[in-house]
Amino acid sequence: MPQTSLKIQAAGLSDRGLKRAHNEDSLSVVPDLGLFIVADGMGGHNAGEVASRQAIESIVEFLRDTASNGDEWPIPKDPNLSLAENRIVCAIKMANRDVCRLSMEHPEYHGMGTTLVGALLSEEGSNISVAHVGDSRCYRLRNSQLEKITLDHSWVEEQLQRGIITLEEAKNHRWKNVITRALGNKLEVDVEVQTFDTQPGDLFLLCSDGLSGMVDDQKMEDAVLAEPDLEVLAQELIRQANEAGGHDNISLILIRMLHGND
Repeated sequence: MPQTSLKIQAAGLSDRGLKRAHNEDSLSVVPDLGLFIVADGMGGHNAGEVASRQAIESIVEFLRDTASNGDEWPIPKDPNLSLAENRIVCAIKMANRDVCRLSMEHPEYHGMGTTLVGALLSEEGSNISVAHVGDSRCYRLRNSQLEKITLDHSWVEEQLQRGIITLEEAKNHRWKNVITRALGNKLEVDVEVQTFDTQPGDLFLLCSDGLSGMVDDQKMEDAVLAEPDLEVLAQELIRQANEAGGHDNISLILIRMLHGND
């Protein structure tokens, strides 16, 4: 990481799960950029893997290019967003265009796409910008409580927010896997971004719905509180998702904020 007042520990892990023939998720941990991404690909003929991998490659490339030169961007900055928020949003929008281009150029990739959640840590480590498209999620553990800090771009989440269905109904709804946004559907995508302060002891969890759809929030909280080693914790969360059925690929990244002298 660049010179920071807070240090981090991070671990990432991906698993095919028990029901899928291939793993179409991709993830990336790039400490020197303070960048963490989980992408959940979808599409026939393993095109989901192509979409998720392309999205991550595009984001990393854009953020490297703008680390030193933040003036010449192919997409105008949003004056309502901070520089960090603009960087990660623009990176995801460029990634979306790249996925769409691949889909148009290769008939075998037609219809592919990916959901995505990414986090960009500030240089001093005092805040983190979290951007997402689709139902890949970010959670934050603070003061021994795990909180979901992103809202799924899904049909069920929209109905839940409007009070049309209950949380219990949402958990097992027949349309719970219907997403309303993804990269690769059209050339313009709406990216949701938020910035959060960080404190020593905070733990951020980025994950695909292969984890959140199999392990409920309370069980995730229990696991996070019980296991301090991030590598072991990542394995435990994947074990629980597979034990619950492992219906999808499972990917996650864990990021813990530390005191600068830890």
